Amino acid sequence: MATIELEGMEFFARHGVYEEERITGNTFLIDLYLEVDTEKAETGDDINDAVDYGKIYEAVRQEMEVPSRLLEHLARRILNRLQGDFPRAESWEIRVSKLNPPLGGNVEAVSVVLSADSFHNA
Repeated sequence: MATIELEGMEFFARHGVYEEERITGNTFLIDLYLEVDTEKAETGDDINDAVDYGKIYEAVRQEMEVPSRLLEHLARRILNRLQGDFPRAESWEIRVSKLNPPLGGNVEAVSVVLSADSFHNA
């Protein structure tokens, strides 16, 4: 079992509770961690036995294009998509950060971290 990390994925998107946030947009960072059995990839050096990082990034990019009001909702939606698209992963953790959130003061970022175990059909 290995942990695969995709860190610092940066997106400009229009998520937020306030209408102004949805109009002007903001920068978001996504950190993603997944646990997956990599034994075949480790020994065989075949891309077909590995998780395709590019496809994970593309799935996250597509979900970032769909506006959400809440970071919690956005993070759960991304996790649900990834669990469906990549069933080989045993577990997932995602951190969604909104940079310079409109909180009335100087705040570098606000983040939501969620984790999920994948569902395996017997």
